[in-house]
Amino acid sequence: MKELQQAVLDYLQKHRQEYKDALRELAQIPAPSGKEELRAQWCKAYLEKLGAQGVYIDKALNVVFPYYAQDCNQLTVVNAHTDVVFPDEEPLPFKEENGRYCAPGVGDDTANVIAVLQMAGMAISLGLKPKKGILFVLNSGEEGLGNLKGARQLMEDYKGRIAQWFAIDGGYHEFVTKAVGSKRYKITVETEGGHSYGSFGNRNAIYYMAKMIDTFYSLKAPVYGKTTYNVGIIQGGTSVNTIAQSCSMLFEYRSDDIRGLDFMDQFFENVIATYRSMGISVIAEKVGDRPCMAQGVNQQPLIQLIQQAGALHGLSLKEESGSTDCNIPLSMGIPAVCFGVYKGHGAHTREEWLDIESTVVGMRFLAQVIMSLMEE
Repeated sequence: MKELQQAVLDYLQKHRQEYKDALRELAQIPAPSGKEELRAQWCKAYLEKLGAQGVYIDKALNVVFPYYAQDCNQLTVVNAHTDVVFPDEEPLPFKEENGRYCAPGVGDDTANVIAVLQMAGMAISLGLKPKKGILFVLNSGEEGLGNLKGARQLMEDYKGRIAQWFAIDGGYHEFVTKAVGSKRYKITVETEGGHSYGSFGNRNAIYYMAKMIDTFYSLKAPVYGKTTYNVGIIQGGTSVNTIAQSCSMLFEYRSDDIRGLDFMDQFFENVIATYRSMGISVIAEKVGDRPCMAQGVNQQPLIQLIQQAGALHGLSLKEESGSTDCNIPLSMGIPAVCFGVYKGHGAHTREEWLDIESTVVGMRFLAQVIMSLMEE
């Protein structure tokens, strides 16, 4: 792998302030999963300002810029997701202090969104021609219950035409090469309830939900890969003097091995059946389903590419398993890896921050990967 051309380094330096300004601006635009419209419109306008033609927003709220993609059936996807985990629909708080940009979602994944936009701008400005067509994508629905909606839509719209996938997400100290699949459920228990004194003895939905949670947590996690489970939210009841008629929770389990998911599927079904046999109403609604990777996916060429590109810029990246947009292509047998362009801390918290100077190296690293897709 050759070192970056001077023209690329010059481009990154020339547009450095633009990167920082764009990151400040986009980090303040709210984008909860399913409500990414404002960021999608901003990204489309930004691409068009860079000279991109044919940019469109699809029905899943993906912003797609096909670059030399017409009539190509070996496309490369380069994406970053626009949504953040926070429900805010008002501007997100942003501050800069001690060389850090601080905002909910500033790293995950806003910094990487701007990085992908700038790579598209670099390709246009330098007149780069790819070996195969590229889809630069700013996609929706990666976080939480977004259920990878954007990645699914892209795979559907370009069915049979995508050959490899680079998800730009997270920082640059590790990269994801193996998909963590997951199942997510909203479970609701319903009983007769009643007045806490006058109807004492009637069944309490909170009590049965608590027992069910205890049953879930009695399981020793299976040894297939890494398999986990979690109750994330519990809601229910009416008042302190009311026997609860209804209680609900959000429950998920994950594994980076399909055997782990299969094991958890069976355990989950058995627990639900057991509590239904007690004569109470148990409703289990699946609200998320992220697949594991298919067997036999040849990840080695992409792994080698990322390691070599990182090494040229002083980075030693550790391979990890993760739940990312790559889950969808990997589940279909398409090679995919996930990595990012920054160093930071606090992802998925309101105190998230990134070291803005770290993105200098991160952008060179990403540019190295992008240049490997181009003709010499």
